[in-house]
Amino acid sequence: MITSRLVLLCLLFSIFNGHALEFQPFAASVKRLIEAMDYLGEPFSQKDKASLAKHLKGVSPDEDAAAIEAILDRYSLYQVDINPEMRVKVAAGDAKPILAEAGWRQFLVKVVNESGTTAVLRAASPNAESVFESRTFRTKSDPPRGREKDDFSNAAQMNRWLDLQMYDLQPMRPRLSGLELEYRIIQLYSRDAGKREARMGFNVGQGTQDIGFRNEADILFNCLPARDVTLRVKDEHGKPTTAAFEIRDEQGRVYPSQAKRLAPDFAFHPQVYRNDGESVKLPQGNYTIRFQRGPESVLQTRKIKVANKRESFSFQVKRWIDPSLTGWWSGDHHIHAAGCKHYTNPSEGVHAPDMMRHCLGEDLKIGANLTWGPCFDYQKQFFTGVDDKVSVYPYLLRYDVEVSGFGSHRSGHLCLLRLKEQMYPGGDSSDHWPTLCLNTLKWAKAQGALVGPAHSGWGLAIPKVELPTYLVPPFDGIGACEYIVDVTHKVPGPDGAPVPAVDFLSTVDTPYHYELNIWYHTLNVGFRTRISGETDFPCIYGERVGLGRSYVKLDGKLDYNGWCEGIRAGRNYVSDGLSHLMDFKVEDVVMGEKGSELKLDKPKTVQVSVKAAALLQQDPVEAIRKLQPTQKPFWHVERSRIGNTRKVPVEVIVSGYVVATQELLADGSQQDLTFQVPIERSSWVAVRVLPSSHTNPVFVLVDGKPIRASRRSAEWCLKGVNACWIQKEKLIAEGELEDARKAYSHARQVYRKLITESFDDR
Repeated sequence: MITSRLVLLCLLFSIFNGHALEFQPFAASVKRLIEAMDYLGEPFSQKDKASLAKHLKGVSPDEDAAAIEAILDRYSLYQVDINPEMRVKVAAGDAKPILAEAGWRQFLVKVVNESGTTAVLRAASPNAESVFESRTFRTKSDPPRGREKDDFSNAAQMNRWLDLQMYDLQPMRPRLSGLELEYRIIQLYSRDAGKREARMGFNVGQGTQDIGFRNEADILFNCLPARDVTLRVKDEHGKPTTAAFEIRDEQGRVYPSQAKRLAPDFAFHPQVYRNDGESVKLPQGNYTIRFQRGPESVLQTRKIKVANKRESFSFQVKRWIDPSLTGWWSGDHHIHAAGCKHYTNPSEGVHAPDMMRHCLGEDLKIGANLTWGPCFDYQKQFFTGVDDKVSVYPYLLRYDVEVSGFGSHRSGHLCLLRLKEQMYPGGDSSDHWPTLCLNTLKWAKAQGALVGPAHSGWGLAIPKVELPTYLVPPFDGIGACEYIVDVTHKVPGPDGAPVPAVDFLSTVDTPYHYELNIWYHTLNVGFRTRISGETDFPCIYGERVGLGRSYVKLDGKLDYNGWCEGIRAGRNYVSDGLSHLMDFKVEDVVMGEKGSELKLDKPKTVQVSVKAAALLQQDPVEAIRKLQPTQKPFWHVERSRIGNTRKVPVEVIVSGYVVATQELLADGSQQDLTFQVPIERSSWVAVRVLPSSHTNPVFVLVDGKPIRASRRSAEWCLKGVNACWIQKEKLIAEGELEDARKAYSHARQVYRKLITESFDDR
């Protein structure tokens, strides 16, 4: 067993040799350890987390290091000592050796590293399947295959009941740090239930094992049996449905274990999605289940007890709102079935049924499943130009394209929706695409696609949380950078008639003031780009699909093409799903209908109306309120809370500035709000709950004049074109440089003209 006396001796040895444990790097390694254990679904207890947080401040470094060590020792299954000659010896640790049948557990490995080596710490066991044995290894449940001449007897196969791996992915590091003391993570899987003994050995390279087999330790494990637990899942009407389940035991560990999850369960999620009648395997014990079906439902918590038998538990969704009942259909125009957090190798990813399950479980009606560079050559096979066959009305999944990892991602990523053809002419991969966004937009618009920049805020960072702000961002990222140029262009549509090159700006998945500032400025000079909500799952957000949504109003039956057309027309609001702004209109002009235009003969006070609803917890969520605007979640209704009340502000915006505000009780009830707003000159009008939801604009034209609301905005746009050219010129392919020069020159001419036409608002 690990003893405080042994630890003291090790520390004294280090001190006497001039290698005292340095607190700062040790503390940094512990912070990564805490983050990794949270990610893996096996967090430290709340009590231990609080104590660790206290001691990680390092007020008294020696005492704090000892206290941290004492806490982490309780989670350590093994202690590994590496002497100055890099000989390794192993002893059992203080953690209770409890595993679960058909499940993974995470433990710590304490490493006392007198050698200072930064080698990889490896673990091996004769009771575990090795990489080279995986093709021939079978479990007890496999059917007999007759007498075979292989290296493994039946007895040997029976003895290989364990699987193991050292966890060295982010936020951990693959190699030892060289610190005198650190902790690593080992993951263990049990095939069986009952008492099982395993021998575990560790080394840091060939020849580092200590003599006398002291680099191995035998531990008797208690492997708790797992039972099938059936989940009966009903929607608010009592009909079978799919929902999200986050299941934790009394120690806070996630089930099923996140380690080695296979689709449709994702290893980067604590939750799993289960349809009515499906099951999970759980050992006997007490569990807390958090159950929800997207942000329009109420998060429910329930405790269950699993006995030594097959169990069944019933769950029913409780809604606080359902916009679809009045024709507002939710959708996320930017999700991925591959890349980023999708498994170790993102080049293939998962298939449509897996993504459909997640959309169903989050009650997301439209899922735009975008194929992009790293996975393009595999995922392109699923594109059809119509709804995928896994769609079950009113839940529709469609494969389209994000231009990311292609040539033109250099100027900014693009979402291309409603494509008829997914392959840019000239090749069959991601390698031959343009480097100028405008050239890609021309191709997409010619086939009737709905197009817009992805994750708009990246590259548009501004230091002030102020809307609008006249500080010019660097235009140095993968968001809506080239948009400042492209918005000035019209390109041929499907019938050859000119149409705007850009339909929408993506919002909700980058800091709101980055996204909205460029939009406000281009609206102020007369452009009519709309906004749409996205998640960029599982890249910017991997928590779940639909964290950023568009709610599109349709008069008839939901379909993908109509939903996209609703965004193009601006008949939608964007939201985190926790606040809603429905039926917005100015006088009798409804957002997204008849061009969203209200015509006035002269200045007038107009009536603005909206049906608003929001849901806040009764008490403030300090963990979100304390975040900076540049920290995720970028959009969340908690950020809108007024003080310690349960209210949020509903604001009317005219040409970028707040002109009227009413407080909304965020208890889930819907309220009809009206505002009296003076309009002095041609302007755009919108409503927002910042940063949680935002409508598209209604354009109010006074005396037939176009919107030229701000000379400062026009000047900002011109400066933006020049800043963008400085960043992007070097990224444009030589064969497209002339196109790029003409595109940017055109934009400069447009903005110079707009400067002369716009009102002086200095």
